[in-house]
Amino acid sequence: MNRFCRIEQLLGTQALERLRAARVAVFGLGAVGSYAVEALARAGVGYLMLVDCDVIRRSNFNRQLYALESTLGKTKVEAACARVRDINPGCVVDGRHVFVDGAVARALAAPPLDVVVDAIDSVSPKVELIAAAVMAGLPVVSSMGAATRTDPALARAGDLAETQMCPLARFIRKRLRKRGIEQGVRCIYSTEPARNRRPPAGPDPEPDTFERGRPRKPIGSLPYMTGIFGLLAAYEALRILVPLTPRDGNAASG
Repeated sequence: MNRFCRIEQLLGTQALERLRAARVAVFGLGAVGSYAVEALARAGVGYLMLVDCDVIRRSNFNRQLYALESTLGKTKVEAACARVRDINPGCVVDGRHVFVDGAVARALAAPPLDVVVDAIDSVSPKVELIAAAVMAGLPVVSSMGAATRTDPALARAGDLAETQMCPLARFIRKRLRKRGIEQGVRCIYSTEPARNRRPPAGPDPEPDTFERGRPRKPIGSLPYMTGIFGLLAAYEALRILVPLTPRDGNAASG
């Protein structure tokens, strides 16, 4: 039996074929990105570019799908690619273990991609990626701050220009405005005020540093919140590819 028969039953054969022909990139394979990839893979997307520069650590276990005893020390790209291939051997998986700077963003966030999902948690790479996607004419879905939030009912999807109560979104808007980008970026955010950051419980044995970029202090997060952000990001990406709700138009039949 077709492993995506339930997708076909709901959306129709034509929609399923569109998903099989779709090309989606997910940048950032951590707490949010891993859930976005999961939903996209299980929806039958036929090509996934998976981009990240980090490795799997014990501190990832509370919120990241790829964090398992069997994957400790592996790159997130390696673990993500293996999981997607296990879900759908027919998916073309293009893994890129690379730090996203301006040049990388412009090289990767380009046609023939259909959609870019931004789940990066560093500000400068995030801005570079969004700007590159917009300049390339690609739809982009960007995740804002899920860390320190606890109320899933306050998660939202909307234009970046409309976000509220999200300091990260406000900062990203300011940076993008300097590049002439003021709207048209779909994002996932929460209207819940961010909580004050508590210091780590004891010394952090795994400093959050990468090959490039600034060291960052750990921020507390809950698995259901980051998961919801990732699944909403996948939903927004899928809406761009096929009609899912009445406001998107009638789903293809056949």
